Parts: sequence; structure tokens; C-alpha cells
Amino acid sequence: MNQKKVINAWCMYDWANSVYSLTITTAIFPIYYEAVTKEAFGSDIVSFFGFQLPNTVLYSYALSCSFLIVAAILPLLTGIADYGGRKKSFLKFFASLGSFSCIMLFFFDGPNIEFGIACAVFASVGYSGSLVFYDAFLPEIVSQERYDVVSAKGYSFGYFGSVILLLINLAMIQMPEAFGIPPGTTAAKISFLMVGLWWIGFAQIPFRILPDQVRNRIDSSILINGYQEIRKVWLSLKDSPHLKKYLTSFFFYTMGVQTVMYMAPLYGTKVLQLTTDKLIITVLLIQLVAIPGSYGFAKLSQRKGNKFALMVMLVIWIFVCYFAYTVTKEIEFYVLATVVGLIMGGIQALSRATYSKLIPKSTIDTASYFSFFDVTYNLGVVCGTFAYGLIEHITGSMRNSTIALAVFFILGIVFLSMVKSPLLNPSQRQS
Repeated sequence: MNQKKVINAWCMYDWANSVYSLTITTAIFPIYYEAVTKEAFGSDIVSFFGFQLPNTVLYSYALSCSFLIVAAILPLLTGIADYGGRKKSFLKFFASLGSFSCIMLFFFDGPNIEFGIACAVFASVGYSGSLVFYDAFLPEIVSQERYDVVSAKGYSFGYFGSVILLLINLAMIQMPEAFGIPPGTTAAKISFLMVGLWWIGFAQIPFRILPDQVRNRIDSSILINGYQEIRKVWLSLKDSPHLKKYLTSFFFYTMGVQTVMYMAPLYGTKVLQLTTDKLIITVLLIQLVAIPGSYGFAKLSQRKGNKFALMVMLVIWIFVCYFAYTVTKEIEFYVLATVVGLIMGGIQALSRATYSKLIPKSTIDTASYFSFFDVTYNLGVVCGTFAYGLIEHITGSMRNSTIALAVFFILGIVFLSMVKSPLLNPSQRQS
């Protein structure tokens, strides 16, 4: 408990796996995927197990599938982590699954689209599954008063690690001859290989140092415990109307926020015809402004309350959707990315903090409530990415999908406006 060596080892897993979320889900792979599938099939329409559909629609559906799998198994994983122990063993399994899937993406070149989609789905499941056990280590290695500090330290490790590797990958893609790499897609494929090796390589540090406290044998009671806890939280919401309304709001606006983040690179390359290097620079720009954005909206929340700050951000998100629908120029896309970065950091930080304040004070097992929160988040991503792909599939335009996201933010505002808890308003708390 509170040993510097153990804390640093725990933070190093964030350093290890954050390269996946930045390089594979956000920066390089979506752009690479759109380019090689278009070249392989001669158009945006691809054949996936005999089904003909647009490549970006298929990618949206694949993301939905991966998050649906995670949402389904999350209570199971939580039950194992909370009651069975063996966190390190399961952390190793999911980290290995995710990193190996990233390495296998090296062999995806377009025509083998079924192989590429399968690797992308398994990588997503490995990443999300490993986070359950990674997060569950925190109460075992630090005392409660240090949760915030250590958690922030892990986040900073992940941020710097992922940016370092992305800059290396960007240099490879921009100047392949300087690295002895032939021109074309080879540099991008090597970046997928590097993500997998970075992930599993640096993960050996927490694997070696983190404690492995096996408390109980894995049996049927432990396996179903997580689902039983989720059910208890669901039933308890009838006695917490403000929490129920907030979760409904969170579900809807998460559909919009996360879909924007996952589909923005494909939107830039398919609709605006931006090159790979420009899109990667855009992703870096979002990362850089996200941190000051989170601090800025945290200060706004302290002065005006969580509800007010969230309302402001949701209104801005609506304008983002409209602006994205009308954007035609490269400079407009950069402005849009800056705004997205500012509100992205703020809404992610405030969402969990707001939820924490609304959990009933009598609650002892907060882990069950946060498991329910994570399931809500994953289901929101499932619905958002699926709706995005479906609208493009029906209308033939990603612009229509983008403007439709505004509806999710409007619904988020409607349900958030119904939350009247004084815990979210500083003036009411003082009075």
C-alpha cells in the first residue's frame, strides 16, 4: 500500500496501453483502413462475407460490435475482479489479446477485410477488458485519500507515452526513406506492429511488480455476482430519480460524444479528402487542448455547478454537429477539432464526477454503481456508432450522420434539465 515502486508500475500500464486508443482507434488505423479498402475494392463499397456495404459503415458496425461484447461481459469481469481476485492473470490475458490483435493488423492490407475487422474488434475487447482489472488494482495499492492523485498520474503517463509513439509513427509516415521504409502503406502497417509491441512490452513492468491477491476460487457464484450487482443498481434507481435522469442524459450525450471521437478521422479523410499527416496533426491538436479544456470546465463547475457546466458543453456539442455538417475547408476542420478537444476533455472529466456526487450517500459498494456507469457508457457507444453507420448506409452521406448526432445532445440536455439535485449547484449547497 502506497509504495512508490508499485504505484509507478501501475501507472506504466497506462503508458503501455494508451498507444492503442490514440494510434489504432483515433489517429492512424481509421485513415489507413479507409484508404486500403477503397483501393482494394475500387470504391467505397466493400464486400464483407458476401454483404455489400460502404467501408465506413462497416467500420461503424464493427465498433458497435466490440463495445456490445464489452458491455455484455463487463459485469462478469467486475465480479471476478471484486470477489475472485486474480486481477493480474486476467489483466495479462486481455492485454495479450489486445496487443496481439494490434500486431496482426500488420497483415491487413485491404482485400482481407474480414481479417482486419476481426483484429480491430478483438483489439478493442482486449483494451476495454484489461481496463476493468487495471482500475480494480487502485484500491489495493493506494489509500483512499490518494486515489485522485495516483489516478491523474496514470492518466499523465498514458498521455505522454501515446503522444511519443504517435510522433514517431508520424515521422515514419512523413519521411519513410529516413527510416529505410519503402513508400506506400508500409510505414502505417509498421505503426500497428509497434503499438502491439509497445503495449505488451511495457506491460511487463506492471505484470512483474503489481501484487496478485487471490481471495476466492472462481466459481459460479462469483461469475454471476457482477450481473446480480448490476440488477440491484438498476432496481435502486427508482429511489434515486435524479440519478436515473442523469444516467439517461449521460447515455444520450455519450452516444454523441464518443461517436464523434471515433468517426472524426474517417469523416476528415472521406468527406474532406484530408491527407493522413494532416489528420494525425489534427488528433494531436485535440489531445493538446483537451487538458486545458478539462481544467477550464472544472473551474466553471466550481463556480456555477456541474449541471451548468455540462449544459454549456452540450450546447457547444450541438453547434459542433452543425458546423461539421457544413464544413468544407481544411482550416474550418482545424477550428472544429480545437473546439472538440476543449469540450471533450471537460465533458469526460465532469461526467464521472457528477455521477459520483449523485450516488446515494448510504452506498457502501460504490464499485457496483461504477460498473453500471461503465455498462451505460459502452451501450451508449454501441447505439451511437451503430446509428451513425446506419444513417450513412441509408442516406449515403456521412454529413447526414453527423448532423443527426445533434439529436442525441438535445435529448441529453432535456433529461439533464430535469435533474434538480442541489449537489450540482454551488449556490443551493451553500444555502
